[in-house]
Amino acid sequence: MFDLWKLKDYDPGTGLAAGAHQPGFDDGDWIDIPAPGDVHRALMAAGRIPDPYYDRNEDQVAWMEEKEWWYRLTFDTAAEALAEDERLQLVFHGLDTFVTVYLNGAELGKHQNMFRPAVFDVSDKLKLGQPNTLALCFDRPLDYVDPDPPEEFKSLLWGRNQERIYMRKAQFGYGWDWGPRLPTIGIWRPVELLRQRQAAFRGVHFYTLEINEKENYALVAARAEIERFANDSELQVYYHLYHNGTDFHQDIFIPAGEESATAIFKITDPQLWWTHDLGEPVLHTLEAALMQEGDVFTETTQQVGIRTIALDQSPDYEERGTRFFRFVLNGVPIFAKGADWIPCDSFVGAIPDEQYRMLLTSAQQANMNMLRIWGGGLYEHDIFYDLCDQLGILVWQDFMFACAPYPEYDSTFVAEVEAEALYQVNRLRSRPCMALWNGNNENQWIHDRFNWDDPDNRVPGTLYYHEILPQVVAELDGQIPYWPGSPFGGSDHAGMEDGNRHNWEVWHGNSVRRFGEEPHNTLTPEGVSYRRYAEDMGRFISEFGMHASPVAETLWRVIPEDQRYHHSSSMDHHNKDNPKNKGDNLMLPVTGLPENIEEYIDFSMIAQAEGLKFGLEHFRRRKPHCSGTLFWQFDDCWPVLSWAVVDYYGFGKAGYYYAKRAYEPVLASFKELENGGVELWVTNDTLAPVEGQVIVANRKFNGETVRETGLTIEVPANASQMVVSWSAAELEAGPDHYLAVYSPDNLFTFNRHFFAAIKDLEHPAATIERTIKQVDEHTLEVELKANKYAYFVNLFIPEEGTIYSDNYFDLEAGAAHTIRITNAQVQLTPDTLTVRSR
Repeated sequence: MFDLWKLKDYDPGTGLAAGAHQPGFDDGDWIDIPAPGDVHRALMAAGRIPDPYYDRNEDQVAWMEEKEWWYRLTFDTAAEALAEDERLQLVFHGLDTFVTVYLNGAELGKHQNMFRPAVFDVSDKLKLGQPNTLALCFDRPLDYVDPDPPEEFKSLLWGRNQERIYMRKAQFGYGWDWGPRLPTIGIWRPVELLRQRQAAFRGVHFYTLEINEKENYALVAARAEIERFANDSELQVYYHLYHNGTDFHQDIFIPAGEESATAIFKITDPQLWWTHDLGEPVLHTLEAALMQEGDVFTETTQQVGIRTIALDQSPDYEERGTRFFRFVLNGVPIFAKGADWIPCDSFVGAIPDEQYRMLLTSAQQANMNMLRIWGGGLYEHDIFYDLCDQLGILVWQDFMFACAPYPEYDSTFVAEVEAEALYQVNRLRSRPCMALWNGNNENQWIHDRFNWDDPDNRVPGTLYYHEILPQVVAELDGQIPYWPGSPFGGSDHAGMEDGNRHNWEVWHGNSVRRFGEEPHNTLTPEGVSYRRYAEDMGRFISEFGMHASPVAETLWRVIPEDQRYHHSSSMDHHNKDNPKNKGDNLMLPVTGLPENIEEYIDFSMIAQAEGLKFGLEHFRRRKPHCSGTLFWQFDDCWPVLSWAVVDYYGFGKAGYYYAKRAYEPVLASFKELENGGVELWVTNDTLAPVEGQVIVANRKFNGETVRETGLTIEVPANASQMVVSWSAAELEAGPDHYLAVYSPDNLFTFNRHFFAAIKDLEHPAATIERTIKQVDEHTLEVELKANKYAYFVNLFIPEEGTIYSDNYFDLEAGAAHTIRITNAQVQLTPDTLTVRSR
């Protein structure tokens, strides 16, 4: 009924004057737009604008910000009249952002928050059994920017694109250091007409009270909250909880005048929800029906999980003066392995479910057990949380505030924030994937950096992060932990002693500081070097990362042929970070500077991948003192040079595969010591001890083995420990040597340690033999074998959705490696495959 609308733009104020809200208005020349959908996509389909992602076309669509945008739809309703105890509610689940809604020519109401529904009672306004016309006028968001904020607030302003802070709208749409300025418009989530009788659910909250491992039972609860609108007498909620042999029923009565009912179930031999790396993410179905004497008013169904989640901040006595920051799932402390998630398209209303499925499956396949939804984007679509529930991936959920002070002086804005929080907490609280509510992204931290010499500095927005948001979480949820910000805690809001931190010493060249010390940046190769990760003794690192180019296929789709060189105008336009040479400083000591676009793609990927490997291995070795890494960032919202490891089209960069190996449940890694010695560590994230044989070899790149040693290791469950060390005198080091470790029992993946920077390695060119087997039309099996050490071996097929069992890896001389390549949608043939190395 509400899937296809008509769309037209007007100069501000002229649409209403033209009668665009009236039922009889002629909209024959308006263009079609789906709902949910996106205005940019609709204009592209109609040929009115070029693709904003191509070249510098972003600038050619800036005019869209200067228009008001009208939607129109005529629809029919059933002729059956409403009973006295019934109502009709028109629900817009997402309107972006400042909109006036008209029904049959009359104003129905206004709305000004992208992050919560607009709900209108139309019981006495619809023409039953006749055509009805809806018209929506979306105003220019910039008209709602406060032109003259209070001086006290104005004096504290900082951050990019400050106009965005006055609106409850996706902040990244006004541009970020990885995203274009393409603010969205329109109906971005579904529209529905609800016919309700007597009472309705406000929400049904499922949560786990206790998991008693000793006595093998779990206590879980389901709490229904209702709205009465035509019934003040006793009501009944019928609950049905079931999964694979678990089948529980319970009726709870709600006395007259009360508005909630809680059922408690004791489940013997419970099947728990785990992250995919620790067990099965078992989902139960919870059905709830609101009724009276068998007469059902409304029903709801949701997928839930039996699990507990807590945030352990107890003292870490092994590192005096510090506290843990670690998540505890079902009583088990875990190491969070993952990345930060941004919206996977700038046009957030038009993202297909399959795009989410592809990306989140990629995250799971990369051994990630947590993703952080960043506060400058959006509370994601339901499909995101559905998939995280199913795939066993925890979600760290930011509230939507990022990198700015936010106004507290406007009571309407404050009320919108509270209403938004009430809606989102109610919406997401029962999700088994939910691990943390987080107040904002970087607001306390950056504010202190700007106001470092004011000991009493208070970031505007504190009202939200320290009062309204935690209060809403406590009242509506009470199970999932709340944290005021990312980063927050310690001696700098990004301190290493407490809380979580963002490491932007690497890439941005930040100084490590304490409160009251002036911050500074050192944008030199040494200042931005990824080797600075070794200095980070943080408890939980929720942002860190480095830039890299996407694959050539992605660049060729959006960069004109005459612009395909490093630092061309088009390439720099697709790099939103400044200054544009930060990546050069990162590459310089690792690979050297590139001489052509092909080298730039490889060199930037190598610098990012090696940096992620270095950092992730360091942080994982520090377990349990460090209990999590969420690197910046997992995905992209458009084709861009960025921190992402999976680009806009879904192609994995080298960093994705390096992170996948660094995140394996059992990791063997080398730690280089200042005195030239080396330690071998084994990190075990599984819940069982790791025991077996390990082979360590000191080799030359030409294939010669200097020394090979067999070890027997025993590493306890959920632990990290050093298993052997060598002094500098015991090693043959140099640019033509390396260390290798592997497990004959396949306890972990092969790993290596180089004694020189990539650019200084002395390894002869390798010849790679390949044997390709066509398993079926969607699957290739490729065996690769090198005559000498082959670095950065990568395979590529230019088809989206192609999955590689491994990629961007090293091959030792004489070693063979088999890679399975699949694409469920496209036929794969050997002639489309390229294999390269460096």
